[in-house]
Amino acid sequence: MRETTPITVARGDGIGPEITDAVLHVMEAAGARLKVEEVPAGEQVYRRGHLGGLDAAGWGSIRRTRVFLKGPITTPQGYGNKSLNVTARTTLGLFANVRPCVSHHPYVRTRHPRMDVVIIRENEEDLYAGIEHRQTDDVIQSVKLISRPGSERIVRYAFDYARANHRRKVTAFVKDNVMKMTDGLFLKIFNEIAAEYPEIKADHLIVDIGAARLADQPERFDVIVTLNLYGDIVSDIAAQITGSVGLAGSANIGDACAMFEAIHGSAPMIAGQGIANPSGLLMAAVMMLVHIGQGDVAARIHNAWLKTVEDGVHTVDIFNRGVSRQRVGTHAFADAVVERLGQMPVTLPTVGYAVTARPAYESGVRLSPRRKAVKELVGVDVFLHWPGGNPDELAGLVLPVATPALRLSSISNRSQKVWPEGNIGVFCTDHWRCRFLAPEGVAVGHPDIVELLSGLARAGLDFTQTENLCNFDGKSGFSAT
Repeated sequence: MRETTPITVARGDGIGPEITDAVLHVMEAAGARLKVEEVPAGEQVYRRGHLGGLDAAGWGSIRRTRVFLKGPITTPQGYGNKSLNVTARTTLGLFANVRPCVSHHPYVRTRHPRMDVVIIRENEEDLYAGIEHRQTDDVIQSVKLISRPGSERIVRYAFDYARANHRRKVTAFVKDNVMKMTDGLFLKIFNEIAAEYPEIKADHLIVDIGAARLADQPERFDVIVTLNLYGDIVSDIAAQITGSVGLAGSANIGDACAMFEAIHGSAPMIAGQGIANPSGLLMAAVMMLVHIGQGDVAARIHNAWLKTVEDGVHTVDIFNRGVSRQRVGTHAFADAVVERLGQMPVTLPTVGYAVTARPAYESGVRLSPRRKAVKELVGVDVFLHWPGGNPDELAGLVLPVATPALRLSSISNRSQKVWPEGNIGVFCTDHWRCRFLAPEGVAVGHPDIVELLSGLARAGLDFTQTENLCNFDGKSGFSAT
């Protein structure tokens, strides 16, 4: 008997238990060699005071099996509760989100019959780090963090994925025309790594026009790699234009663990009615089986699913009179897939997968050697909570506090320069940035910043945040405005 693979399963909330039952039924009938450890997750665990939606035993199971098949989770409203998806990705180091988005024309209605795109999204950084602060009465900030290792890891994963799956092109979606440093770093790394894969075409688009073109002409794309927030939005667009978000599975890959899930939510409004489509979670299970080296079973299930869709056996969400032949519920759909195990689709392309186990992540350790840059402190941005509205008046309060080592260079409000010679008529809030720079040839250190802040405090000015301004290898490490 071939060895079984342990996996952790959470049925989740809403329609989660129903679709999980259906998926486990199909995998068992197909001969999947699994040892299932079920753990509670979601609302019942949140209610017991576990803010991440899993208890210690659940986390322990995932770290032991290293494979997590998760039903959809409902995150309760209320301060302190954290999305289990976001928590799992960061806690387990699941840095890569992989979403294949494929059309199944003419059996699932779509305007894009030739669509076959894979979205690879960075999972741990960007605005999804959730670092937010209320700084004043009027202003809340969210911090966007992009790192060189995080960017290199996801970009290299995208090219490795393309090479392993015989994909011809990788496209980066960025907004480097506005976020020149963060998105600019991601694009710079993309171009560096693309040069190592000469057989794969590489290009990039600004994310707004990229998303528009994806929605209009998805056949132009093959693999898309992008940052966390853009990837979340773009992958849902891509899944929807295939015909249904409910058909798409998702993999979250890390060094030590991998999590597989449908991309749709828990849909509590239809829970318990037996009408939910289990296809998204089933396609996630197919990805899981490939990941653990049971590609033979994965192909058996996937081809049977394609044959089921091709035969017009459809759940209500994709039922289309004139194309569909039989409307079925959750478990009847699973039974229809089981009946077709061993059969192949006739019109839709068949699939095949390698029967070799994949480590959670094969190339993450191949990060480029990093050289420590020469770092020089040249100034500081001080953010003030000041309810006045006249920048000249604020400058009059701040200028006497400036020191010989740190002189007031400019004042801005919501990124708009308002002093000196600021834009007339700029709407100002109570959140001000005062930029202090060292004069040419003057060395500045942390004690100078402390002296400056002490002076601001004595003047009764409420500083909420500081950001050191540094040059790296003689080049500015901060935005000009």
